[in-house]
Amino acid sequence: MLAAAAPLYSFGDASLRPYRLKVSYQLFDEDGKAADTGTFEYWWASPGVNRSTWTREGATHTDWQTADGKFAHIAKGEPLKYFEYKLQAAFLSPLPAPADLDPAKSRLEPESVTLGSVKLPCVMVVPQIGQHGKAETIPMGLFPTYCFDPKVPVLRIMYSFGSVTEEFNHIAKVQGRDIPRDIQLFDGKRKILSATLDSVDGMAPMDPMLTPPSDAKVSSVGKVQLAADVVQDALLRRQPPFYPPDAKLARVDGRVVLQAMIGADGGVRDLHVVSAPMASMAASALWAVTHWQYNPFVVKGEPVDVETTINVQFDFRE
Repeated sequence: MLAAAAPLYSFGDASLRPYRLKVSYQLFDEDGKAADTGTFEYWWASPGVNRSTWTREGATHTDWQTADGKFAHIAKGEPLKYFEYKLQAAFLSPLPAPADLDPAKSRLEPESVTLGSVKLPCVMVVPQIGQHGKAETIPMGLFPTYCFDPKVPVLRIMYSFGSVTEEFNHIAKVQGRDIPRDIQLFDGKRKILSATLDSVDGMAPMDPMLTPPSDAKVSSVGKVQLAADVVQDALLRRQPPFYPPDAKLARVDGRVVLQAMIGADGGVRDLHVVSAPMASMAASALWAVTHWQYNPFVVKGEPVDVETTINVQFDFRE
């Protein structure tokens, strides 16, 4: 299923014509009530030239990748929320990257779910983590789970973190690729975000919007790698993980190690499990770290993206 769907979601392929995408989105508060609204726009000229912009009240954020191999960034107001930032991937690259499917790092487990009266085939990408005692039974959706239309390789639902559901609705064709016109995100029954595709239009390869303005922070460094202890010192806001009941019952503690990307604004962008004592502890750590915030990391006076590992400790107490 993943192999059949991959070519239909390759919106960074060199064979594409330049395009511009615009999305309107609605954020919801902790009670599931409508809160801020915003727009996400994406300009793509070639695999190495693009721009991403998020705009809403209290926050603007733009990233550029330019033809001379440089990276630029402007951010004003509060940092983007985790799922707000992930809108780009949700519309343009929702499937797992090839590296995520490395058999040395993960295994694929077939699943299924019923949507209305239709049974959807699914696959869960489970990281190769340690097990305590007998093999764990891992509930569907604890790790990224992709569910497809049973007749065509179109992604309809994605589950993650054990509670987050992402629905892809009203699939359209753009340059031979599949793109949803509507995306809905839920944490359990609580809505997190809704997004609507407003337009996908062609554009000139030299569109002036692809040129960063003079006040943008420009760097020749796309990202740097930093050790976990260095990153830990820059942590501004930490949400503690929930101790999973099955881990408590088994009296299991220990450390979950996550591979992470921290954006130039200090927000957590991407997360993958490196190791964990139990699957439920990994999922709990992942969900908690999506809410963490760091001081931006600066190289030669400019903020940069950081690749690192994040350690989340679980200590069992009576």
